[in-house]
Amino acid sequence: ATLDRITELNSTAKVQVYGQELNGETWAIARSDLLIAGVGFENMALGNSLTADAFPGQKFDYILANPPYGVDWKSYAKPLRHEAARDGWAGRFGAGLPRISDGSLLFLQHMISKMKSGSRLGIVLSGSPLFSGAAESGESEIRRWIIESDLLEGIVALPDQMFYNTGISTYVWVLSNSKPASRAGSVALIDGRGEFAKMRKSLGDKRKFLPTGAIETLVRLYNDLPDDDPRVKVMPNDRFGFQRLTVERPLRLHWEVTEAVIDLLADDGEAPAGLRAHIGTVFV
Repeated sequence: ATLDRITELNSTAKVQVYGQELNGETWAIARSDLLIAGVGFENMALGNSLTADAFPGQKFDYILANPPYGVDWKSYAKPLRHEAARDGWAGRFGAGLPRISDGSLLFLQHMISKMKSGSRLGIVLSGSPLFSGAAESGESEIRRWIIESDLLEGIVALPDQMFYNTGISTYVWVLSNSKPASRAGSVALIDGRGEFAKMRKSLGDKRKFLPTGAIETLVRLYNDLPDDDPRVKVMPNDRFGFQRLTVERPLRLHWEVTEAVIDLLADDGEAPAGLRAHIGTVFV
């Protein structure tokens, strides 16, 4: 679909497609599709792109990915930690490593490392990379680097129940290292959760899809950013991020006169009249 769209927009474009897939069955299907399209199926590699990059040093104009959601990377953490420590900012993971339970931001950093001057990338992620991790955590530091580097162009919220194996809400992140002046220093947020049609028959957890009209609407909103549309919000980079604040205050003692306290104070079971009148009063 991406290949068709590029040639539709530019009939003279010479498109070369590269890709890497871990699942053998999905890899075989991708190679078959490329073979039918006649665009070089040999450039579809089999393997883990995080631990065994099939195209080291190669850069691309457009990069697309839909990595697995919430999959831990414990089984191959050692080589990634070694690479991050060895290469630092000269490598793929200079901004840091996320928690072991979700490798989504590893894929995103890998994609960023593949950008050439003027590149754009799109990646479909769950909500977790948006908010998981407190300030100064691995995830937060990765997000901070992306935002402060002005790479994040926009995020589009998609409807839930869009995928076969999960009904969770998903988000398309769009990144660019050559934002137009009108978008510099800001992030565009598009609420596309209501732009869907229901399937006549569910396929696993997939009960909704994006019809052509919905796709055109989302593209228009993203490109035009109309001020009067409630589905569109543009935020400055410094407002889109967050910081951890430590609030300190002196210890405050809490005193409360209750029936039980009055009974203990009274010698004959009857509390003094003045004290009885202040039952329930709180002194701070």
